[in-house]
Amino acid sequence: MSAEIICVGTELLLGDILNSNAQFLAQQLAQLGIPHYYQTVVGDNVERLKQVIEIATSRAQILIFTGGLGPTPDDLTCETIADFFGVPLVERPEIIEDIAQKFAGRGRVMTPSNRKQALIPQGAEILPNPTGTAPGIIWQPRPEITIFTFPGVPSEMHRMWQETAVPFLQNQGWGKEIIYSRSLRFWGIGESALAEKVTAYLNLPNPTVAPYAGKGEVRLRISAKASSEQAAEALITPIEKQIKDIAGLDYYGADDETLAAVVGQLLRVSKETLSVAESCTGGGLGQMLTEISGSSDYFWGGVISYDNSVKVRLLGVNPEDLDKFGAVSATVAEQMAVGVKTRLLTTWGLSITGIAGPTGGTDTKPVGLVYIGLAGPNDEVASFEYRFGTMRGRALIRHVSANAALDLLRRRLLTR
Repeated sequence: MSAEIICVGTELLLGDILNSNAQFLAQQLAQLGIPHYYQTVVGDNVERLKQVIEIATSRAQILIFTGGLGPTPDDLTCETIADFFGVPLVERPEIIEDIAQKFAGRGRVMTPSNRKQALIPQGAEILPNPTGTAPGIIWQPRPEITIFTFPGVPSEMHRMWQETAVPFLQNQGWGKEIIYSRSLRFWGIGESALAEKVTAYLNLPNPTVAPYAGKGEVRLRISAKASSEQAAEALITPIEKQIKDIAGLDYYGADDETLAAVVGQLLRVSKETLSVAESCTGGGLGQMLTEISGSSDYFWGGVISYDNSVKVRLLGVNPEDLDKFGAVSATVAEQMAVGVKTRLLTTWGLSITGIAGPTGGTDTKPVGLVYIGLAGPNDEVASFEYRFGTMRGRALIRHVSANAALDLLRRRLLTR
């Protein structure tokens, strides 16, 4: 048995609303051990919605709909489902009473259009909505098909799922096994290169291992199906250790850990401090560091030296070197790192200078060229050149540059 998620709403197709409902439901199905292989987004159109239902009923036994339960003419989910299965809609007086009470509680009078939300397929059970006016349904129009409908509002859908849908599914025998996942995070290695290193693990039956990439990093998701989270952990842990051993320093953390958090913990343990000097990232590196609660223990501050005069006056960059090598150069990156470390009296100084684009590039210094400087104890100073390319776009070049700087410091702290 498997489930299919069907999200209804033209606004989803137009990109006006992020489809977070599908992500939530996918995670919840995994926790219940219910496999699902397809997700569909369809607009507010009766015929296309019927086509989606026909396909879904041929390959899944649990159909979960979100959206299209409102009072307006384009809210078509319930009536289309009923029509597809050849069942009439019936008005449920208890739904009308619930809607009227909710309007009264807000000092308003229920409008006639809201009566539409009381129409559900004959034989369906009401899936209560404690906070909104649109109830859902739980319905088995055929012995092998179970249908759930939810409003599109995420907060309403989440509560209805947890309070009613989950107990129903558990009573049907689901939830005896779960699918539990851990995501391993890597920086400094490409997806294909990492996949080649761990290719022996990519065809395991349980747990499974799958790579995916985004925003400069690569992740490996290890998923196990077991009777409990503890049992799943026992399956995942040895595979996780073996992959970490293979990846070495390219592995930096798991699940929600960020490079900023990992670097911060290393600095806290070593009782060392950090300051940053930024040009093309415009404070993005400092923002990443200060997003971590308690980062004042090790992060003392930074300088956004966007203009060359700031590099000279506040960071002590040699103006002659600026003229000779340019602001985007190894020499200037090193002087920026030393300057901020010296002036803020920290153990480490990190600097970033580059061309984030889309303008400003030349043949010798193209968009995506970035230099990162690192200054440390005992007059240690070094610079590193990156060429992130023009296709990434300004925002991504800035994001990757800041993370690359953190990764450089992480590797240095781990290998000294």
